[in-house]
Amino acid sequence: MSTRIVQELTYDAPLADVAAMLADEAFRNEVCVATGATRHAVSIKGVQGDPMEVRIEYSQPTDRVPKFAQKFVGSDVDIVQSETWTSPDHGDIHVTIPGKPGEMVGTAVLTEADGVTTETVTLDISVRIPLVAGKIEALIGKILGSALRAENRTGVEWLAR
Repeated sequence: MSTRIVQELTYDAPLADVAAMLADEAFRNEVCVATGATRHAVSIKGVQGDPMEVRIEYSQPTDRVPKFAQKFVGSDVDIVQSETWTSPDHGDIHVTIPGKPGEMVGTAVLTEADGVTTETVTLDISVRIPLVAGKIEALIGKILGSALRAENRTGVEWLAR
């Protein structure tokens, strides 16, 4: 069993500009700061369509996480996000929490219409903890939605520069 989230991020910019932004380490670093990461490291290898490999390792505090979930993750949580972009408009995403029984797997797809680009992020969240998996998946989905909205705000600001 897993929980699926779908989040659409809209940018008033052509697809090529949004793809270039997503391929920029400086942008990815700004997103980590905007999401409240206590530490982070970003690496991007290759170029779009080559394929391009994005790896983001970061740590998030869990002070806003309900107590029942904190006992599973601790006072902060380390996250490893890997993306493989096989073209400027399609990336496969895999997110793990090292040492914890769960993962997120999905895609990011960019589409453009009339100079506006929409990034659709679809992720399946799976947690392998009996009895509370569904609650934790739903919680992760809310947290991830908040992080994606922060990424969207950062991207809108980035593209307006």
